[in-house]
Amino acid sequence: MISTADSTPPRRTEAAKLLRLAGPLIIGQLAGVLMTFVDTVMAGRLSAEALASVAAGAAVWHTIMLAGMGVLLAVSPSVAHLDGAGKHHEIGPIVRQAIWIAAGLSVLTLFVCLGAAPLLRALEVEPSLHPTILGYLRALLWGAPAMYAFLALRFLCEGMGNSRPVMYFGFIGLGVNVIANYGLIYGHWGLPALGAVGCGYATSAVWCTELLGLVIYVHRHPKLGSLGIFDDFEWPRAEPLRELLRLGLPIGFSFFVEVSMFAGVALLMGSISTVAVAGHQIAINVASITFMVPLGFALATTVRVGNALGRGDLEGARRSGWIGIQLALAVQVLAATVLVTFPRAIAAIYSLDEGVIAVAAKLLLLAAIFQLSDGLQVSAAGALRGIKDTRGPMIVTVVAYWLIGLPFGYWLCFHRGLGPQGLWIGIIGGLTVAGVLLAARFRHLTHLKCRSTRPPFAA
Repeated sequence: MISTADSTPPRRTEAAKLLRLAGPLIIGQLAGVLMTFVDTVMAGRLSAEALASVAAGAAVWHTIMLAGMGVLLAVSPSVAHLDGAGKHHEIGPIVRQAIWIAAGLSVLTLFVCLGAAPLLRALEVEPSLHPTILGYLRALLWGAPAMYAFLALRFLCEGMGNSRPVMYFGFIGLGVNVIANYGLIYGHWGLPALGAVGCGYATSAVWCTELLGLVIYVHRHPKLGSLGIFDDFEWPRAEPLRELLRLGLPIGFSFFVEVSMFAGVALLMGSISTVAVAGHQIAINVASITFMVPLGFALATTVRVGNALGRGDLEGARRSGWIGIQLALAVQVLAATVLVTFPRAIAAIYSLDEGVIAVAAKLLLLAAIFQLSDGLQVSAAGALRGIKDTRGPMIVTVVAYWLIGLPFGYWLCFHRGLGPQGLWIGIIGGLTVAGVLLAARFRHLTHLKCRSTRPPFAA
């Protein structure tokens, strides 16, 4: 029987649990952003060409990586459901099958990166940068299997309600990244000076280190170790693989759709002016940093919703979902306040060019507006993942980003004469539509299930 609202923890208790789970996730995500910042600064000190190569290569890589991360994100709600239901003996087999998915993603990533030259030509990337960008991507390939395996184990930990490894290994990875970059970019300690390509090898070293550390952590942790993740070897099995991919592929495609919208805006900026590109880059970098906070809440919300459903507590799942959404919106209000109050000061941290600062400051004001939309869409998507609803959100993102956000922004920019701001208004429109529809979908689905006598959201 489904538990009633009487058995659900009070809102304050649930908010505290969400905060405890989300806090390390947010810190870990920010450590990842700092890694990108370190790569940018250290490559930029070498030369403008090295910086451009790392930026272009990272744009290609992050698109691939986020899509793969989305596929593996199916592990988190799957484990959370099993943990809530007390079916701990089924978690090990699920994770071992996720490792096979990680291996498959590594092979796909290999083919995409080795065949990236036509993509660079299609995007009209400066031909002189092609060899360095391709070398950077090939260097990253050495760490791709470790990266995907790390993500599978990371989502196991999160699904079990243990988010601290993300924080621990985020900072360990940041330290390894600084040291490896210093040696491999500039050629210190007898290492070859590989320039921007060395930045790729340093990142691969980070992933290998993080994977080794997380394997040891999972094996030695009392609760995680008891799951026997590494006790048995299993060949791929059709049924669990099909279930994980049924959940994960729509998430991966949704991530790709969102990233491609922002990539499309960046490319369109290039047709306006260099100043527009620079101003956009500043504003989007700031927005990506603030986004890590609601993303952390979204990941935590997935776990809390999934865990509640696993134990048959649909009212608790609804409550967890809405509290997660409300917390994400609350922190985004704070972020928006900062962006509205100090747009020029923030832009001046990145550039001394008055024209770039002016453009960036205007875009940061628009970024303040979409903080709420971005927080709503990512947290609502997290709540829906908790109830194992991923195909509906995929359709919503396609409509919101590809059919509304990009076309609307293009029209405002080039046909209504609004320039860069028009493109960003399009982003706001896409994120707002996505946020409203995803939140409405979570409310609709959980309301229907509350009135049903069938088991909630069974796999």
